[in-house]
Amino acid sequence: MKKTILIFLLSMTSVLYSQEKPKSYSYSLDEAISHALTNNYTAINAERDIASAKQKKWETTAMGLPQINGSVDFQNNIELQKSLIPAQFFGGNPGEFQEIAFGTKNNMNARTSLSQLLFDGSYIVALQASKTYLKFYQNAKQKTATDIRELVINAYGNVLLANESILILEKNKAILEKTLFETNEIFKNGLIEEENVEQLQITLSTVKSNLNNVKRLLEISSKMLKITLGLSIDDNLLLTDKLDTLTIRNLDTSFSKGGFSLEKNVNYQMALNFQEQRKLEYKLQKNKALPSLSANLNFGYNAFGNEFQFFTSNQRWLNYSNVGVNLNIPIFSSLARSARTQQAKIAYEKSKTDLIETSQKLKLQYENALSQYEFSIEEYATARTNLNLAERIEKKQQIKFTEGLSSSFDFSEAQRQLYSAQQNYLQSMVNIINKKAALEKIINSK
Repeated sequence: MKKTILIFLLSMTSVLYSQEKPKSYSYSLDEAISHALTNNYTAINAERDIASAKQKKWETTAMGLPQINGSVDFQNNIELQKSLIPAQFFGGNPGEFQEIAFGTKNNMNARTSLSQLLFDGSYIVALQASKTYLKFYQNAKQKTATDIRELVINAYGNVLLANESILILEKNKAILEKTLFETNEIFKNGLIEEENVEQLQITLSTVKSNLNNVKRLLEISSKMLKITLGLSIDDNLLLTDKLDTLTIRNLDTSFSKGGFSLEKNVNYQMALNFQEQRKLEYKLQKNKALPSLSANLNFGYNAFGNEFQFFTSNQRWLNYSNVGVNLNIPIFSSLARSARTQQAKIAYEKSKTDLIETSQKLKLQYENALSQYEFSIEEYATARTNLNLAERIEKKQQIKFTEGLSSSFDFSEAQRQLYSAQQNYLQSMVNIINKKAALEKIINSK
């Protein structure tokens, strides 16, 4: 029994130590962005796509370089094929035929071949296309980086928003509980109506419910940020930046005075890259009408025997070699080649139209992002003013309510107005951060 318990304890200890312990991280927003650009799952795969594209480029290049192949063939003739020859060749009667089997039971051939492409218009286009292919994934990685940066900023801001909301709601809850206690004591002395107490209880219940909901949102937002950073959701993450600090940092009315450069936008670059691909596909189809020229050199040995003795010293091997040139000239394809060329041309023309459309949409997106960013700054100023007014109104109503000069309905309405102003103010700060990030993404500013 003791032995069984000991084995169980040892196995449990092994399991506990084998489990990876949660790690702890502490990041400012800039540090979080830097970490995500390297460790985000999508960023990791984007880097792998570039590595794969580089290998694809070399694969295309190697098609025009010397190719060496070797092979060994073995054939066992279970029954040799027979031929008929006139029997009179062997002293037989005229008109009769004799069965003769040619060859040996076992044959083996070992050879090496060297081939070299001398000219092929399609290969030249393929080399150009491989560079465009690599450029596409480099642009895709840049797009991934801009997307990740925006995602980190949004996720970071959501966590800060939840934290600040919890602090405000807890403060409101404490004040409400104190007010409710004092109001309840006054009611017990018969100086106010029970409705005043009940109204405060309703408000307090609402605040508690909102507080619990925000705490759950904080947990979800924190895990979402960890995933965006490429961390485990069980890791510990501390955010060192504050919401008001980031808001002030992003309040830059002169930020957009540099204007919008279309060529710097990664979406435009990818659309341009797509057009280049279609152009090369069109060129490829036209070059398929050109001749192709290649050369080859072959060298090998043959061996024959009725017994399998190819690896003995008595086996005789017969060598051979040849060199050749292959010229392939396309002559007539019943207009199939022309049809493929015209399809490629149409696709190229469509890509040019798509590029114009992308340019117009990006310009509109910039105007929209700029407008939303400028509005977020105005909204922040308005929300800050409204918060100050709501605090003054709520404070006055609280004094009036305590002195019996105001109803519980007026006091509760002032409280709800204050709570709404608080959340609007917090949200306006997050909006500035997020809208600035969206504008930076459009103009490719880092």
